[in-house]
Amino acid sequence: MIHETKRATIFTRRALLLMGGQATFLGLLATKLYQVHVDEGGRYATMAEENRISTRLMAPPRGRILDRAGTIIAGNRLNWRALLVTEQTASPTETLGHFARIVALLDHERVRIEREVVRHRRFVPIMIREFLSWEDMAKIEVNAPDLPGILVDVGTTRVYPFGQQLAHIAGYVAPPNERDVGEDPMFALPGIRVGRSGIERARDEDLRGRVGAVQLEVNAAGRVIRELDRREGQQGQDVTLTIDAGLQTAILKRLGDESASAVVLDCRNGEVMGMASNPSFDPALFNSGVSQAQWEDWTNNRRAPLINKAAAGLYSPGSTFKMSTALAGLDAKVITPSERVQCPGYFDFGDTRFHCHAKYGHGGMDMRNALKYSCDVYFYEVARRTGIDLIAVMSNRLGLGTDTGIDLPGARRGLIPTRAWSMERGRVWNIGDAIVSGIGQGYMQVTPLQLALYTARVASGRAVVPRLTRAVGGIAVPGGRAEDFPLLGLADRDLKIVRDGMLAAVHEAGGTAGIAKLPDGRTLMAGKTGSAQVRRVTREQRERGFNSETLPWEFRPHALFVAYAPFDQPRYALAVVVEHGNAGSVSAGPIARDIMAETLARDPARPDITPQRVAEQPVP
Repeated sequence: MIHETKRATIFTRRALLLMGGQATFLGLLATKLYQVHVDEGGRYATMAEENRISTRLMAPPRGRILDRAGTIIAGNRLNWRALLVTEQTASPTETLGHFARIVALLDHERVRIEREVVRHRRFVPIMIREFLSWEDMAKIEVNAPDLPGILVDVGTTRVYPFGQQLAHIAGYVAPPNERDVGEDPMFALPGIRVGRSGIERARDEDLRGRVGAVQLEVNAAGRVIRELDRREGQQGQDVTLTIDAGLQTAILKRLGDESASAVVLDCRNGEVMGMASNPSFDPALFNSGVSQAQWEDWTNNRRAPLINKAAAGLYSPGSTFKMSTALAGLDAKVITPSERVQCPGYFDFGDTRFHCHAKYGHGGMDMRNALKYSCDVYFYEVARRTGIDLIAVMSNRLGLGTDTGIDLPGARRGLIPTRAWSMERGRVWNIGDAIVSGIGQGYMQVTPLQLALYTARVASGRAVVPRLTRAVGGIAVPGGRAEDFPLLGLADRDLKIVRDGMLAAVHEAGGTAGIAKLPDGRTLMAGKTGSAQVRRVTREQRERGFNSETLPWEFRPHALFVAYAPFDQPRYALAVVVEHGNAGSVSAGPIARDIMAETLARDPARPDITPQRVAEQPVP
């Protein structure tokens, strides 16, 4: 009886302990269940949803660049690509290895991908391969279970319908570098591009747009089941330029194989109608990556295709500078338009002889005839009397050697020297330096854009400012009216004598620019030729009958021409520079004539002229 009672007590105690343990376990389980379902239910639901739903950020489509008529200069097209999301794979290296066996990866591509895996956050997709074919996409989708973290996506890529013809103006885009990513996390997105030159760079923020996102339902293997939601990114704003793409095509066609540049400006509002630099390059190559061989070909080309010669090429202005010297002399009252200067073919100052291009001289020259015949001796004398500092002030007023204000990265200021500039460099400025500066030689350097601006200011009498952008996002850019530009403050009679001299150079017998008469026979064009030496010609060479055409190409003078038309109501100004083209009247003059004729033919304000337009579509 005692033993039975003891056994019952032991059994009861053990039962109680077991029941207590079970109760405790159930209590803990209930507590955990409450915590999971109630306290943290939202978080676990979110985690479960994230396992089922993949959210991907999308780079926004880049805004378009349009010409003045709405023709696309830079646009977008669809681009299928393979991306890697590292947080969705246990081993990015192993995943890449599997991918490379399906779609081959080059060594430099693997290096780039591995660098970006380290650099980017794990949830940011990394570009593996762009421009996938349908065959490549099918292979990737079939092998999706073996490619965790790999997804096929569609984005946009930049296209340039006019290719080389507008490359220096439109510029190009390229993948962001590490500094870009550090400044803005958006640059880490696959497919994003950054403007590196031209309008692409100048208006990069306007063109960029805002990020979008897409939600996809995926299975356990990461395969996309369906698209649940899409929030399109905000496309960048369209940028409308002042450029006439058809005129640009005509200009480049006329330049042909010459290493040359040309700029056409509207004298009234400063709009750049055409700006050509030849040779050029294909901007689309930068979008996908330039090969080392291509880069070496560009950089070793002595004609410098990567440089926008129209805005960044520096040249001595040669005789095209003589209008500036004339206006400086008139403004300083050191000479009058009717005063004659004797030209025997040379100008002696001290023990130095400065030659005129006319070996036996021009005889007595007043200002109008000095411009007509481009007499060097006349302008040597005007420069000697005026001095370089006053010449520099006038040149800057006319747009030479200063910031033009154009919205184009890389445009250069050039140089109009002064006494102070010379002293800063440890040399004394002498009268001889001023004398050669009077005909645009010596230290002077200007760009073709500045020469066109200078001509527009002489033609209009106003401080015209060039511009390339007409509108951003459909909203007109302020400015661009004649009344927006102040008068230059030059006497009308001074401007008239210079303009008459330019007209005589083209339309009177013996003028240096007679070859540049417009073919319609009705429209008068005022112009000025120029030839800028790139190396000194010695007295001995002159005495032996020096001929620059016998020199190697790179030692020949540059040929220049500036002009505006119509003469009575100036509308367009232009500048042409043919590198190492020798005489401006022979090389640059005919090109300028044909470009001006095409520009006038395309002018909607001239219904009396039947336009002979070039094709609006880019030449293949």
